[in-house]
Amino acid sequence: MDISFYIASIVAVIATIMVITSLNTIHALLYFVVSLLAVAVIFYILGAPFIAALEVIIYAGAIVVLFVFVVMMLNIGKEAVAQERQWLTPRIWVGPATLSSVLFIELIVMLSQGENSPASQTLVGPRAVGSLLFGPYLLAVEIASMLLLAGLVGAYRIAQPELKGRR
Repeated sequence: MDISFYIASIVAVIATIMVITSLNTIHALLYFVVSLLAVAVIFYILGAPFIAALEVIIYAGAIVVLFVFVVMMLNIGKEAVAQERQWLTPRIWVGPATLSSVLFIELIVMLSQGENSPASQTLVGPRAVGSLLFGPYLLAVEIASMLLLAGLVGAYRIAQPELKGRR
């Protein structure tokens, strides 16, 4: 358990540092997905497979798609299309693919251990997660959703071209 936890933690830290330091938005999004997958593996190792599945479905799925839509709204014009073609070269996939393959190999090794797997010791079920999210942490969940909505509205407003005669 210790080794797999540290490997997933190192992958998460490296991917998060690459998200912060990456100058290219698409590169940052790719590393962000890897970071979220690494956190999901950490949750699985700690005995919370339901939280790991939620991490993948909600964060790595829905929220990253939301970020992609925001990036698409901000990149309007022919110059943006040419720039995106330059960004999507095969070499940008080397870093995220390497980190993702490390996580995949680690997950395969953990699943092949069977009963000795750390994830089989304690489980956190959906009922416990739901009672916590809609109990003491309800305010935090609602504030996070309002922040995401405000960010999306702000990105939409920034992406709109200036209307003639209005300022």
